[in-house]
Amino acid sequence: MPEIKTGILRTRQMNAIAQQQLAELGLHVRGAMLAEELSVGQQQIIEIAKALMTNASVIIMDEPTAALTDREIETLFTVINKLRKEGVSFVYISHRMEEIFSICDAITILRDGEYVGKRLIPETSFDEVVSMMVGRSIGERYPERNSQIGDVIFEMRNGTKKGKFENVSFQVRKGEILGVAGLMGAGRTDIMKAIFGYEPLDSGQIFINGQEVKIDSPIDAIRQRIAFITEDRKSEGLVLDFSIRENLALPNLESLSKGSVLSNELEQQFTEDMMKLLNVKASSGEQAVKSLSGGNQQKIVIAKWLGIHPQLLILDEPTRGVDVGAKKEIYSIMNKLTEQGDAVIMVSSELPEVLGMSDRVLVIHEGKVGGILGKDEASQESIMALATGGE
Repeated sequence: MPEIKTGILRTRQMNAIAQQQLAELGLHVRGAMLAEELSVGQQQIIEIAKALMTNASVIIMDEPTAALTDREIETLFTVINKLRKEGVSFVYISHRMEEIFSICDAITILRDGEYVGKRLIPETSFDEVVSMMVGRSIGERYPERNSQIGDVIFEMRNGTKKGKFENVSFQVRKGEILGVAGLMGAGRTDIMKAIFGYEPLDSGQIFINGQEVKIDSPIDAIRQRIAFITEDRKSEGLVLDFSIRENLALPNLESLSKGSVLSNELEQQFTEDMMKLLNVKASSGEQAVKSLSGGNQQKIVIAKWLGIHPQLLILDEPTRGVDVGAKKEIYSIMNKLTEQGDAVIMVSSELPEVLGMSDRVLVIHEGKVGGILGKDEASQESIMALATGGE
């Protein structure tokens, strides 16, 4: 930051320094841009740049890559390794085991707020670390899928939102998990918001169970039993100052009411049932959601939408910032829904997750369908080829 000598900030110099710092992290934007105009991933890069501006000898990074693409993660790791060679130390907090084993020298494991142990990376394994984290053997990373794929439950034909995506067409079947992959900014989230009526289509058609429907608002989507788990749970998925009970009730007021009056009895029972179903760790349903861990917050977001008994559940980055044990529980909920004949659309930037959980993969490239891959033909290489405009 340029030194302030006259009491006046030198905006032009500040913008130039900001642009240079961000460029070193692979983000090329004007320094004068408002942060709210940037994507979640770009905002995360700005947070990292702010830390680097202090020339600190120790930098603490808490889930720094949660919203970053593979390319942005690679750029970040390059910067970290460069700074390590210059004597900077890092405390790197992450639930992504691949990153821990890639960038760290040692790992300290905490569970339920208590110290469990420390291991040198060359002397441990993924299975040992996960077992220490959750207090038990986690088994397979992705649970076995037993659902039967049925008829088409959802279809979009030539869906278009000007400036965001164009002529997008795809189907989702009963019992299916459709993974959605693509680079950040490709339009994945915009398509999901259109399905939910948050940003309705400018043109195109949506069909539910073969019948054309008009979805102009989230209320329309909820009436069709479509639920949407947003990628940004803290600003879009939860009311942080509300309790668990109050958050769970929000989309379920009608079913939790007797006549026109909200039933405390029904509300309390629903809260207890959902907390038990998703294994939410909290003192009670009256605990404020802002005091919960990331994994438990995400469970609350999912739980409140399970109350509408969705026939189509859309999850945008469902395991971002949650621990390995919570990931497994979220995957199990997805599987239970599909085993009941419901459908799931899962948007994820983690390709192993897309490959491990999806029956098919829809790849979005620059607002258009880059391709749709079956389970047998989907791989990290084939997905990235379509996501970058290849074939």
